[in-house]
Amino acid sequence: MKVQTQRWIDRWLGQLLCGAVSVWARCMARLRPAARLSREPRHILVILLSEMGSVVLAGPMFAALRQRYPGATLHVLQLKKNQEVAVLLGLAQAEHLHALDDSAGLGLLRDIWRVIMTLRRLPLDAVIDCELFSRISSLMSYLSGAPLRVGFTPHTQEGLYRGSYINRAIPYNPYQHISKQFLSLVDALDGNSMPRNKAAPIRELPSDTGLAVPFEATELRAYRSKMLTDHPALNNRKIVLIYAGGGLLPERAWPAAHYAQVARGLCQGGHAVGLIGLRDDATLARELQTRINSAFCVDLTGYTRSIRELLMLFHGADLLITNDGGPGHFASLTPIRTLVFFGPETGRLYGPLGPRATVLESGLACSPCLSAYNHRETFCDGDNQCLKRIAPDPVLADALSALTLTTRVPS
Repeated sequence: MKVQTQRWIDRWLGQLLCGAVSVWARCMARLRPAARLSREPRHILVILLSEMGSVVLAGPMFAALRQRYPGATLHVLQLKKNQEVAVLLGLAQAEHLHALDDSAGLGLLRDIWRVIMTLRRLPLDAVIDCELFSRISSLMSYLSGAPLRVGFTPHTQEGLYRGSYINRAIPYNPYQHISKQFLSLVDALDGNSMPRNKAAPIRELPSDTGLAVPFEATELRAYRSKMLTDHPALNNRKIVLIYAGGGLLPERAWPAAHYAQVARGLCQGGHAVGLIGLRDDATLARELQTRINSAFCVDLTGYTRSIRELLMLFHGADLLITNDGGPGHFASLTPIRTLVFFGPETGRLYGPLGPRATVLESGLACSPCLSAYNHRETFCDGDNQCLKRIAPDPVLADALSALTLTTRVPS
């Protein structure tokens, strides 16, 4: 199903259903005592339908849940296309991972019904809805049967109407990093202020994701050896990976001409460049190779067949230069240093966690322009000046400086 179709359904039918369920929930609340979380909850569901990178930013939240409720079974509800990350990171046991396939409308409806029936049989003690944009997640939090429903509320802000049945709600804060806000959702489980939790403790931005993917040293060496055998131009040089694609939101991409200028400078400086991405990014990679015109720039689009292989590729390289998106967040699970471009969205809210990532932003007055209030629809019509005005020469200087901090011996 197209993204625009999903947004249209969510905006019009979603609001109608949220309103109807709110009336029903208000009536039912008069017949039932106020819900409280058991001291030893058995089942907690986390709904996280957004992009794969958000799963990494939610890592500290999962760590906090496990620390606070060690006896609880954690369940995760995701879109099927994003579930690979949850499996790889071990966010929950395989039988406790629930998925919705949004590739077709009727299939999605069947999946919603199937998942709701599965969740109601558990039964759930609480559900944490991490979504800002989706009303379907809000509705599923109520239909899951969980007596405690944690999520974001707009309070008096425009937009974000997702019903009034979230009984442990916190105001969405557009000035705080999303990882801190995810932690506030955990704090709201124990909150007693109704309907909006205000007594959350003060938290610092997490210094890392709290997540890890274990690799054997022999496995990483074997993968790097294979990469160098398949692409001999990478041998005996420090390797810089470049992700120039924009994914679902092309306006998040730094200009291809800028990437080409930086890559040329890196190759001339004695380093090698690998262009990464999905198979759909191969055309862009060929265009960049033509512009760069160096034997030390290789096309790695489609080379990794899974997120696990992508992480091994990061382990085998020295620097990643990337647009805002999944690769920058996945890189935080590995030792690689990262330069990440932000413009339509901001690193202050969605920047990768950890000390090895550097966020590059221009600071234009119109940036960021994508938010929870406009369904991530920009008004720049593809003319993303916030990124175009980040000049290549300073980025090249940053990249060369970062490479001096790496200690890998060229192979």
